[in-house]
Amino acid sequence: MQTDLFGSDVSLDNSASLAEWNALQLAFLAHGASTPDHLGATLKAAPDFALGHATKGLFLLLLGRRELIATAREALQAARQGRADSARERAFIDALAAWLDGSPERAADRVESVLDSDPTDTLALKISHAIRFILGHKGRMLARLNAALPRIGEDHAAKGYLLGCHAFALEENGFYADARKAGEAGLERAADDAWGLHAVAHVHDMTGDSRGGLAWLTGKEAAWAHCNNFRFHVWWHKALMHLDQGDHATVLDLYDHKIRAEHTDDYRDISNATSLLMRLELEGVPVGDRWEELADLSETRIGDGCLIFADLHYLLALVSDDRDAATHQLVARIVADGQAQATDYAPVFDHPGVAAAHGLEAFGEGNYAQAFQSLAAARPAMQRAGGSHAQRDVFERITIDAGIRAGQLGKVEDILDARSALRDGAEDSFARQRREMINDLRRPALAVPAQ
Repeated sequence: MQTDLFGSDVSLDNSASLAEWNALQLAFLAHGASTPDHLGATLKAAPDFALGHATKGLFLLLLGRRELIATAREALQAARQGRADSARERAFIDALAAWLDGSPERAADRVESVLDSDPTDTLALKISHAIRFILGHKGRMLARLNAALPRIGEDHAAKGYLLGCHAFALEENGFYADARKAGEAGLERAADDAWGLHAVAHVHDMTGDSRGGLAWLTGKEAAWAHCNNFRFHVWWHKALMHLDQGDHATVLDLYDHKIRAEHTDDYRDISNATSLLMRLELEGVPVGDRWEELADLSETRIGDGCLIFADLHYLLALVSDDRDAATHQLVARIVADGQAQATDYAPVFDHPGVAAAHGLEAFGEGNYAQAFQSLAAARPAMQRAGGSHAQRDVFERITIDAGIRAGQLGKVEDILDARSALRDGAEDSFARQRREMINDLRRPALAVPAQ
């Protein structure tokens, strides 16, 4: 047994496998495109390394793709047959088994059992962070990092990356000033920490400071150029900032040449694209035939059911490209999954999933009263769908616009007020324009003379 660069014991015997394992962990922390290469090299050098197989399985499940579940099961079998000399390593195997049994929450709990013994375990912190994020557990995300950071010295090899994770958890919990400081400090220590850099971009989004956000991201492209498809997401943040500035031409250029530079069907890439096109359309910007390729890809994912967050974005594409039959099929599948009650997923598919799905379908049909009613019913539970505040805001915007079109002006103002409160009172151009719309709609009624 050897010790990795973060001080954790690992069941590896030779320097070549340890070097690849260390490189794998650093690449994972940085969302690097080289992550799978280092994992493959680790397992080639140490084919009986149980923790490596368990990590592979967890990585596969984080991708939220139905067809990868079988491969994750193979990874679990290899992990169980491999060498795991510590309770720490066995906890990761148990976590993979729990997730494959339909409980990502128990998987996170098992990973975090490692943190109960060592709050600074870097691999456990990052995997816990990733799972809690997709589950919408923002408080649990922050709690683990709050416990870890005071114990991590300045010379710790992952200090910068963990500060980046802390920045994101702080931002999602509304501690915007602290999040910005943590993200900036993390990037100073780890120049390739795209997660921390993007956490600060979230702060600018949530505080209505798109101009400051553009200044933050511009010139730091090297911090995300090395990334896997996460680089598309950072470009998405930059596009959101240009959208807030009203620079629609630049948004479309970023969409074509950065955000959809590769027409992948990864749900995270689909969510970037669909949510950006929907934002543009809500602003009255023509997007041409861009929905078509997204709808083509989304139609192939109707049976996934891995994450409601993913399904709702597939639904956005289907609704927006008028794929009525596919839309009905996906909505029906979400309803059925919500009734299954066999896994952790069922309650989330049931609520907010069913109401949100019905609301998006109604919005696409132009039934704005029904859309508003359903989407407003989903609103209080949308945190459970996972993703970030910035990502889920597309559903908030659709809800607001459906309400305005349905004449529910007072209720829409309440939602705008709640949206502003989440942002410490800040308002972006979307909120300011919608308030102006509401005032304009009320003005003729106020101008009618008394009879």
